[in-house]
Amino acid sequence: MERRLAAILAADVVGYSRLMGEDETGTLKRLKSLRTELVQPTIAERKGRIVKLMGDGLLAEFPSVVEAVQCAVDIQRSMIGREADLPDERRLRLRIGVNLGDVIVEGSDIYGDGVNVAARLEGLAEPGGVCISGKVRDEVRNKLSAAFEDLGEQKVKNIAEPVRVYRWNHAGVDRTPGMMSVDEAPPLPDKPSIAVLPFDNMSGDPEQEYFSDGITEDIITELSRFRSLFVIARNSSFHYKGRSPKVQDIGRELGVQYVVEGSVRKAGNRVRITTQVVEAASGKHIWAERYDRDLEDIFALQDEMTQTIVGAVEPELSAAERDRAARKSPESLDAWETYQRGLWHLWGFTREGFAEAQRLLRRAHELDPGFATAYAFESYAHYLEAMLGFAQAPEENLEAAFTAAKKSLALDDKDPVAYFAMGRVYMSRGEHDASVASLETTIALNPSFALAYHGLGVALMLSGRLDEAAEALDKAIRLSPRDPVLWGTMAYRSLNCTLQQQYETAAEWARRAIHEPRSVGGGYWPYATLASALGNLGQTAAAGEALDEARRRKPDLSLAYLEATLPTKQPGGLDPYLEGLRKAGLEN
Repeated sequence: MERRLAAILAADVVGYSRLMGEDETGTLKRLKSLRTELVQPTIAERKGRIVKLMGDGLLAEFPSVVEAVQCAVDIQRSMIGREADLPDERRLRLRIGVNLGDVIVEGSDIYGDGVNVAARLEGLAEPGGVCISGKVRDEVRNKLSAAFEDLGEQKVKNIAEPVRVYRWNHAGVDRTPGMMSVDEAPPLPDKPSIAVLPFDNMSGDPEQEYFSDGITEDIITELSRFRSLFVIARNSSFHYKGRSPKVQDIGRELGVQYVVEGSVRKAGNRVRITTQVVEAASGKHIWAERYDRDLEDIFALQDEMTQTIVGAVEPELSAAERDRAARKSPESLDAWETYQRGLWHLWGFTREGFAEAQRLLRRAHELDPGFATAYAFESYAHYLEAMLGFAQAPEENLEAAFTAAKKSLALDDKDPVAYFAMGRVYMSRGEHDASVASLETTIALNPSFALAYHGLGVALMLSGRLDEAAEALDKAIRLSPRDPVLWGTMAYRSLNCTLQQQYETAAEWARRAIHEPRSVGGGYWPYATLASALGNLGQTAAAGEALDEARRRKPDLSLAYLEATLPTKQPGGLDPYLEGLRKAGLEN
């Protein structure tokens, strides 16, 4: 059995099955052209050898790891302007992984963990991106003009030990003449960057150290699921364990804008966890919270605290980014800042805000055509404008939402926001099973994404799965108790209670929704849910007042409109809701 050390490159086409389903002949022709015109010549130029072609993918080996990485980056750079005449969702895009490892040679084929790791790295790469292992990074450091960001150690399927992963993508800025030195202060990324420092064990019990470290590691892992954040890896964060440096120094050394700090204190069977987010440059506190819990099942508590803290931290960082973008002059905004400014308008929930959000989000993906999340939120902006009754032609809005969601998925089929956007559109079209499936995929990709639970709760409710819907909506509220769309989650929680004929609770949820500050721009929804609950309780005068406010916000409100806006899986699924509104005085 022959063995040798080799640099292995693994590549495949993003969304190949979908492309084949849409145009089998055309896709095969374009893939063949891609291989013969770009991929094979570039591999040969870099002295590599194609080991085998595998449908939409390939495996190649190189005697030089520098040549292998340069080949991967050359291919991806050349892909940027390729097929410019085609819509984004139809263009061929590649993911590439490069590893350095021992391989088993059998004829012209190669096997072993060295090959398997390369394949896993390819799976971690973004569309149009390259991921390399830590071994590769060590070999190519300062030898290439391509800059790679550290993603930390990643657990990959069927590989026993975690793999240190570094990522290049065309949206990043390559540094010349060489990659970043280990001693050089890293530049700030073009998206919110954050370091989670080891939580302090304040219990005086060394055995509790594992719990505070576990909380920290889990928060790092969960925050890393948000594509909108740049999260420093665990090993770099834990460099500061037991030390008390200034956050300004940490921000400069790690190249981050924000730092998360925290502590754990145990007393008897109770534990207190405090956490805070600090802006590194100024030392200003962005957010802080304290949690007191019973220490019964320590692992369950660790999971709960991780999701709770992550669910709170991400919206606070996003809000800070939106405010920063809103303060800048429009002509100075880059793609990321334009995207954040679009979200700032989106979360105002006004007719004018939705129009401006759509314009800015379109501008964001014009500035960066590979910006999948900008397409996803453009889809959501179209959806909300229709659902909240602001659209003059709701059908056109929902079609635009569907188109933008498809583009987002075509660009990045691992982006949870893309699946979220598609799930909401499916719901509006009455495709309940598809909606639930898309939103469950969102949660599988990011279990801390509160909006996904919000959307799933609505889809389950309209599917008649009311108990499950209540759990999902409650999870959304628990994960993001200061979310911009919190009023909407509460309004849907009220509607779900009405469908369960829990009218007192429904009225309470509706009142809470109305009192949320963001509900000012929420149109008629919260008032309609309150009117229905009160109508079912026989409080016709109060129900009429709530209905009057709903109609003031949407003069053409009718039972038929509501039934069309919230299509249920089973006929009559909205009957308790519509009956309450009928008692309040609403007509067909």
